[in-house]
Amino acid sequence: MATLRKRGSGDTRMSLGEHLVELRKRLFIGGIAILVGAIGGFIVAEFVWDALRVPILAIAEARNATINYSTITSGFDVRMQVAITIGIVASSPVWLYQIFAFLVPGLTKKEKRYTFGFFFTAVPLFLAGCTAGWFVLPNIVELMAGFVPSEDASFVEAKVYLDFVLKLVLAVGIAFVMPVFMVLLNFLGVLSAKAIIKGWRVAILMIVIFCAIATPAADVMSMFLLAIPMVFLYFVAAGIAWFHDRVAAKKLAEFEEQLGTASA
Repeated sequence: MATLRKRGSGDTRMSLGEHLVELRKRLFIGGIAILVGAIGGFIVAEFVWDALRVPILAIAEARNATINYSTITSGFDVRMQVAITIGIVASSPVWLYQIFAFLVPGLTKKEKRYTFGFFFTAVPLFLAGCTAGWFVLPNIVELMAGFVPSEDASFVEAKVYLDFVLKLVLAVGIAFVMPVFMVLLNFLGVLSAKAIIKGWRVAILMIVIFCAIATPAADVMSMFLLAIPMVFLYFVAAGIAWFHDRVAAKKLAEFEEQLGTASA
């Protein structure tokens, strides 16, 4: 989103070129942070991969199940993918801040406090979402493996399994942050509380669809374990936006009253 004012330049509007330079700066900082995190992630990737395949090892105790590497480069590809994911999660405070800093760099000194408030809310929510995805992962893997006949073996392709895990963990982490962006857009005057509240039916439907995609359709319990906190966060965001709009409307009414008194 483009900013409305330059830093410290009053009401001077920024050009399209300046917006693009600002965007490039934020993307570069975020990219460097992810790269640094990925380098550290490559070092600990083996330990993280051991933790990720625990659900498969649990299944192997009751039946013949193992993770399979079908190509000569599969092991390296998996380690790189784990490292990059660690980099994304570990550097989330940096790239989340860059997003907020790009959205509101032209606000007043008082308004800039929103950036830090949203930032310190978004990071815990992102990590909480990743944790929620991790929490339901063993149940989902166990449920899906239960459809394999007991006399057959489960040879799970490493890259396919990792894609499934990352899709679940990162997607839920990002979904948990979305209410923060809703509140931010409300504070910037882009999205009203009335619009947020009015669209609650559509929002719940989208949340349920998202959770159904992120989790197997047969695992209804895991789907609800993800959907309930997301719906709760949506209504928390709606409540904050409603309170903000009410305060803003009250201040506007007081200002118009003072303006009318002064003109009289």
